[in-house]
Parts: sequence; C-alpha cells; structure tokens
Amino acid sequence: MTFTITGRHLKVSEPARTEIRQKMRALERVLNDNAVSATCVLLQERQMVVCELSVHARGGHRLHAVGRHALVVGAAAAAVDKLVPQARRLTERWKAKRRDRTAQPVAEKPAPEPALPPVTVPKVVRSRGYTARPLTVADAALELASSQAPVLVFRHATSDSLAVLFRRADGAFGLIETTGV
Repeated sequence: MTFTITGRHLKVSEPARTEIRQKMRALERVLNDNAVSATCVLLQERQMVVCELSVHARGGHRLHAVGRHALVVGAAAAAVDKLVPQARRLTERWKAKRRDRTAQPVAEKPAPEPALPPVTVPKVVRSRGYTARPLTVADAALELASSQAPVLVFRHATSDSLAVLFRRADGAFGLIETTGV
C-alpha cells in the first residue's frame, strides 16, 4: 500500500511521520493486502490539528475519516480509530459474499411457466374384435346410421384398403381411409 502524508500550512516532522505510519499498521492488519493506497492530509485550524485520512481499498471502495486533536499524532490516531470500524465492516461484507458464493451456488430461477393441467393417460379398454367386411362407403354409412355404434371398420369393396367411418359431434360422419395396409 502506498501511503502519502501531506502537511498544509504545517510542517510534519519525521518522528511524527513514523508515528502516523505506526498508527496505520492497525488499519493494514484489518484490510490485509486489500488496501491499495492511503492519503493523510494534516492541516492547522486555530489551535487544533485536523487529520483527513482517506484509504482506497480494492473494488473501488473508499474509506474516509477526519480526526481532530491538539497534537499531530493525536489527530492521526483519532482518524485511524474512526477508519478501523469502517474497514472491519467492509471486510465482513467481503467475507459474507464469499460465504454466500461457497454455501449455495447462485442458480438463476427460471421464469415461472404457466400452470398446465397435469397430463393423465386415459384408461384403455379393449372392446370386441371387428371383422372388416368389404363394403362401399354408401353401404357403410347406411349401416352406421342404423346402429348405435360410434365407429364402423370396413374394407373398401373396390380397393380392398382398410377404412373407418365414425360419428362426428355435429351429427355428420367422418371417414378415415388407409393406404398400403
């Protein structure tokens, strides 16, 4: 981490700089290698020294604190004391995100599909066997009209192919012809 100490209208002595760096180690312990850079600006306001401390952490996070004290080292210590809880909250957020990723893989929820009625397979009941007699379509229609049966299976008298004549819902008859049977 690069650390810059700047004094505005104030000369920062070398022992004060080493003390400020010493105070910043507490912040480095919390952030580990995640701190990219830090800037400490010291300025004199009346009888107080103001320390503005900004830390740039990975992921574009910025931590900022202002400390006031009569001494340069005291102002820096006050600013660091305000920054340490911010850094702890940030590292806890990072840890929580990491835990969430490892605990449950993020699965995208598919869009809810429209509810379809459950598909039920109808029961198949065997009926008596049909003998496909050779008939014309007109003869088959007369035979189906005179009986109560819903379908009539027959063979065409001319082509000997299989055909089915059935009652439609509108009262008419439907014809299904097969080829190659």
